[in-house]
Amino acid sequence: MCIRNVRGVSRKFLRIVVVSGSYKSKVDYMTDPAFWHRMQFAFTITYHYLFPQLTMGLAWFLVYWKWQALRTGDEKFNKAVRFWARIFGLNFAVGVITGIPMEFQFGTNWASFSKYSGSVIGQTLAMEGMFAFFLESAFIGALIFGEKVLSPRVHFLAALGVALGSWGSGYFIIATNAFMQHPVGYEFVGDAPNQRLGLANISEFLLNPWAWIEFAHNQCAALVTGAFAITALGAFYTLRNEYREQASLYLRSGTMAGLFATWLVALPTGDSQAKMVAWHQPVTLAAMESHFHGGDMAGIAVIGQPNIAKQRLDNAIELPGALSFLANGTFQSYVPGLDEFDKDRWPDNIELLYYSFHLMVTLGSIFILLMFLANVQRFRGKLEQSTWLLWPLLLAFPFPYIANTLGWMTAELGRQPWLIYNLFRTEQGYSQVVSNGDVIFTLIGFCGLYLAVGVMFLFMIAREINHGPEEKAFAGREDSHD
Repeated sequence: MCIRNVRGVSRKFLRIVVVSGSYKSKVDYMTDPAFWHRMQFAFTITYHYLFPQLTMGLAWFLVYWKWQALRTGDEKFNKAVRFWARIFGLNFAVGVITGIPMEFQFGTNWASFSKYSGSVIGQTLAMEGMFAFFLESAFIGALIFGEKVLSPRVHFLAALGVALGSWGSGYFIIATNAFMQHPVGYEFVGDAPNQRLGLANISEFLLNPWAWIEFAHNQCAALVTGAFAITALGAFYTLRNEYREQASLYLRSGTMAGLFATWLVALPTGDSQAKMVAWHQPVTLAAMESHFHGGDMAGIAVIGQPNIAKQRLDNAIELPGALSFLANGTFQSYVPGLDEFDKDRWPDNIELLYYSFHLMVTLGSIFILLMFLANVQRFRGKLEQSTWLLWPLLLAFPFPYIANTLGWMTAELGRQPWLIYNLFRTEQGYSQVVSNGDVIFTLIGFCGLYLAVGVMFLFMIAREINHGPEEKAFAGREDSHD
């Protein structure tokens, strides 16, 4: 359920296999309560995460620029901080607005899940709100509005506080999801049918090895989003011949950070995440690649279409041994196939999982290539004159959002049919007393509300971009403080 737990919809029949020990009964999607509960949560959290990924991606740019302003005294860095702090603030505000409904959905839509696991996951969700969120909230005001009254060093500390709060918030949420992927530090409380989970070891829970790897991978992906957004605006101003000093700074900072971040998403964080999946969720790895039959030198498909009925990959072109290396670090190693696992343990939409994973990898590869070309031109001193490259850099900014969404779809579709892996199934977790009609009604309401919020957000962002980084609304003091 948590993070993009939406089942794929068959184009023709809208049918779902309900997992309850074996693939026995088929229920129409339109009457399956679990589908609508998952659909609503998937929609609200997908929309919500559009905003935190940019704030987490921008946070350390603000720290870097503020540090450079302190070190060099160059006002262009302060101008960059003022401008992007306003963009950060708008994203933060809309992220708060869209994040609040998800907290209620744990009770309204997923009451059974909350009752079963709330004593465990409630710890990190509370920590996120009490510590990280309040830290970020307190310092964001000081960062945006406090430059006139704070010394430069204190203003730098405000930027640092925002970054630490933003990433701390991300870790607590990731730790919650990591428990659902790889539960550790828990104990069983009570007896069936009222058995639930309790927290046995908080340090083991908070320091879940899955959480560390997932956090590193996710935060590098957020940095990619931030780098592409900054680079895109630099390209935009350069192509329009506006704010050339700031445009040059954005292009330089964005492409430099983007090259490192795009590479880190793949190696080592993405590789480590894949190995974690292979070790703890081997059926998920097999489904991600539509690897139906186990074997040595298992390949990764460059192209192919999953055929579940015939248990094969149609029209496949593969890189031999690549999946074996991804899973175990050696090309000759054995990778189990889906046919080695009971079908009631298979992810419930292998096709959507397969395409989500492969599109994510494809986009990530394109990001590395694009940032490599941009840095080659930057080192040659020709990036700002390379119109043929500035246009792709400008138009590429939405694609990290898409790649991040696909990454979370891969993680959450891959965990199915479990809410908590090997402990609690998705079909057990939704609120039994909430009807399909209630869920659909509120889903329609969310769609309308978020459309309005999105239009307002885009209008305000466009206004800031039109005002440009020379906007004086939050200009700092003429004098400086020690």
